[in-house]
Amino acid sequence: MLINISYNRPAISEKISAEVGKPFTLMERVKLRGSGSPKLQITSSSIDIHNLLILDNNANICNVEMRGSGIIVMFRSLLETYALVIPYYKLNLYKGKAEEYSIYRDHHFIKVKADKPGIHKFFQKIINYKTDNAPTQIDDL
Repeated sequence: MLINISYNRPAISEKISAEVGKPFTLMERVKLRGSGSPKLQITSSSIDIHNLLILDNNANICNVEMRGSGIIVMFRSLLETYALVIPYYKLNLYKGKAEEYSIYRDHHFIKVKADKPGIHKFFQKIINYKTDNAPTQIDDL
């Protein structure tokens, strides 16, 4: 779900919380050693996101916020803030090139440059959290 989150609208906040859960509490963030990514440079994106990013001449950067049931990829275009809300069951995370990660949800995707060790650690944290908190599969029983 790609939505504009520039304005404080309770209906949108509730929709995001229903999809990916509430933000982590302070204690949970301390245990996770942070729930947000550093600045990520966008190298490529799907057509809907690309059409938003080319509206201005600013650097195409985003950040990722972890939630209990998913992640939120946030980026800015013009003076608006947009969020790509991805629950874990729809999240596909690929490491294509040595220094690039791809984040997919249905037909939306964002590819980000990973040229620092902290970025690799953050994406590994997402993968580990997703697998640790995934519901039990019928095949595992």
